[in-house]
Amino acid sequence: MSNVSELHAATANAAEYLAFTLGNEEYGIDIQKVGEIRSYEAPTRIANAPDFVKGVVNLRGIIVPIVDMRIKFNLGTPTYDQFTVVIILNIGHRVVGMVVDRVSDVTTLLPEQIKPTPEIGSALNTDHIVGLGTIDDRMLILVDIDKLMSSADMGLIENTALAA
Repeated sequence: MSNVSELHAATANAAEYLAFTLGNEEYGIDIQKVGEIRSYEAPTRIANAPDFVKGVVNLRGIIVPIVDMRIKFNLGTPTYDQFTVVIILNIGHRVVGMVVDRVSDVTTLLPEQIKPTPEIGSALNTDHIVGLGTIDDRMLILVDIDKLMSSADMGLIENTALAA
C-alpha cells in the first residue's frame, strides 16, 4: 500500500508544461498560464512598437498584443508556415499572444526531472529561465512566462498586475 501513497506524493509535486519549439530549441511553460492555442494570423501593426511586438489581434472583443518570441530571443528571421501558432497566455490581469514555431505536447515533469539553470555569466539574462526539464533524450528550457512578459524590456505587463 505504501507504493500507492509514494506514487501519489510524487505525482502531487509534478507540474505540467506546454512544450513548444523556437528555432532548434524546445521550451516549456506552465500549462496553467495557457488560455488557448490558435493558428497564426497576421496582426494589426502598431506604430512605434518594438520589433518583437508584431501588433494586436481582436480576440472575442479583447485586444491582445502579439509577441514573436523568435524576434525577442534573436533566433533569426521568422518564417510563418502552417505550423506557426500563437499561444494565448493569461498573465496577471492581461492577455498576451506569443508566436512560436510549433507546439509539440503537454509534458508532466516531476521535481527530479528539473535541473537548475547553469550559470552562463552576465552576458545572458537568464532571470526568466526556471530550469531545464529532462525527459529521456529531450531537454526543455523551462520559462517563467510571468517574469519574461513583465520584464522591463518587454514592457507589456506591469509588475503590479502580477502581484494582484
